[in-house]
Amino acid sequence: MVFSKKTVRRAVDRNRLKRLVRESIRHQQHRLPAVDIIVLARRGVHELDNDTLHRQLHGMWRRLEKDVRKQSTSLS
Repeated sequence: MVFSKKTVRRAVDRNRLKRLVRESIRHQQHRLPAVDIIVLARRGVHELDNDTLHRQLHGMWRRLEKDVRKQSTSLS
């Protein structure tokens, strides 16, 4: 997992984001499909508090799960 210095300047902030994303994936892994996931951080993401980040990540995982389900049913 990588967050660029250009997006998140301080190492402390990059490490916090990595921990939060890993934790979020760990909690949702039973629901997530077996796919590769790329998370791109936007500038200012380090300014968000942990609760907000958790909510946004949870929403992303739900959307990913829904999109993969929709795609797999259309292929059947």
